[in-house]
This record gives sequence, C-alpha cells and structure tokens, in this order.
Amino acid sequence: MAGPSCVFDFDGTIIDCDSDYWVVDGLGATEIFERLLPTMPFNTLMDSMMKEIHEQGRSVEEVAHILKSAPLDPHITAVIKSAHALGCELRIVSDANSFFIETILQHHGILSFFSEIHTNPSYVDGKGGSGFLLTTTLRNHPTAAARSLILKRVRASAAADGKKRFIYLGDGKGDYCSSLQLTEHDFAQVHEWTDGEEQARVLLRLINQCSSADDGSRHQPALDYVSLTPYRIRMVSRKNTFLEKLQSRAGLFLRSGRRRNSTSH
Repeated sequence: MAGPSCVFDFDGTIIDCDSDYWVVDGLGATEIFERLLPTMPFNTLMDSMMKEIHEQGRSVEEVAHILKSAPLDPHITAVIKSAHALGCELRIVSDANSFFIETILQHHGILSFFSEIHTNPSYVDGKGGSGFLLTTTLRNHPTAAARSLILKRVRASAAADGKKRFIYLGDGKGDYCSSLQLTEHDFAQVHEWTDGEEQARVLLRLINQCSSADDGSRHQPALDYVSLTPYRIRMVSRKNTFLEKLQSRAGLFLRSGRRRNSTSH
C-alpha cells in the first residue's frame, strides 16, 4: 500500500516542548539565556550558550542525556511507525538542529523511519567539547521564507517520486507560512495539539483521506472544509468508518493522554 508523503515539524509537534529551551533549562542556564535572548540572533545565542556550557566543563553526553528526557508521547511514536508501515514517506522540516533531533529520535527508536530531516546542521567542535555550531539561518528572519523554500523543494521531490499527495503537521506560525506551498490535493494541520492521541488520530484520518481520494470512486475524501486564519490551518472532517480499519491494519492502539500546549519558533 503506497501512502502519501508526510512532513512533520519537530518542536511542539513530534516532541511536546522546544528542544533548545529543554536543553538550556536542563543545564541550569535559563537565566543567562533569557538575559541574552534580546541581544542577538537565536542561532548565535545557542552557539554562545553551548560554548559557555563547554567552558563550564559540561559534556556532549550531558546534553544528549537531557535530550533523551524530552517529552515524546507514545502515541506519536506509534503513529510514526504505523504511517511508515502503511507506505508513507516521512520527513521532518524544522528549525531545531540535527544533533538534537537525531538524538531524540534515535533514543525512541524511530530515526530510521524518516527518509529526510531538513534542519540546522550541527557538529561538535574539533576540541571534543559541546560547542555546537548551527550554520544555517533558519531561525533568523525571514524564518517562514526559508522553511517555505525547503518545503517547496520537498514537495517537488515527493511528486517526482510518485507521491501524489502530501500531509503536513505543525504547531506554529512558521508552519502556517510553510504550508502555503501545498496544493489543493494536499492536507495540512497546523495548530497547537491537545495531546499525542489527537495528533495520531488526525494523521491516520488524513492518510485515509489521501488513500480514498486516490481510489477515485467509492471512497471520496471526507474533508468538509478548510478554514484559513492568520497562522492557523484547521481541516474539519466527517467521521469515516474506514479509519478504524486503517488503525487495525496498522496495529495502532491509542490510549488517552495529556499533552502540554506548546508552539514552535
């Protein structure tokens, strides 16, 4: 079963926090971070924070340990595995950084399910310290424009690979702007998520709608309407009994849970 191409934001979507703030808080550097935040671009600030942390004798292993404790709802892990099993190609477009994202995904055993991760590259400096150097400008304005260009390229790549339809999941205003690169054949959900169970059900429903639309006859997309307001896209769908069959086929059993509201940069 060939599924659509699914693209996720990371902070506030896959994980229920901002990975940068999670690390800063975990290392006890929140006070200096907040003091410097108004004075420099975000990437420059994070570079400075990592160098400061290194000078204090903190290690890369400590940073990785903190990242592994970042909240990731089990429903998200389950639906990522299920979407992959249903033939979906999974990608991430994020303004976090590669070390943070890969460390978290690897810890939860889902890194290999993503074919591409588009984010700020990072590396440990030659001295073996924890000085991560974020070399792109995705966090500097115009953030939305940079992410939109990436999503446009990703959309074109998916189309070239025969993926007719595209699903985009995000949580913040940058995701809204990026989602404007999609076409009338695609689906987007950009809003704060109540919990991981909500996101899992939404994603499976959209995968079902894409599959039904590609069927072309008996099963038409169950989409009622798309309402657009600044920084927000909501898609409201009718109940589709095929969703239960899809969940059963994927082997996904969803349990209730709570998720803190958060927004991406």
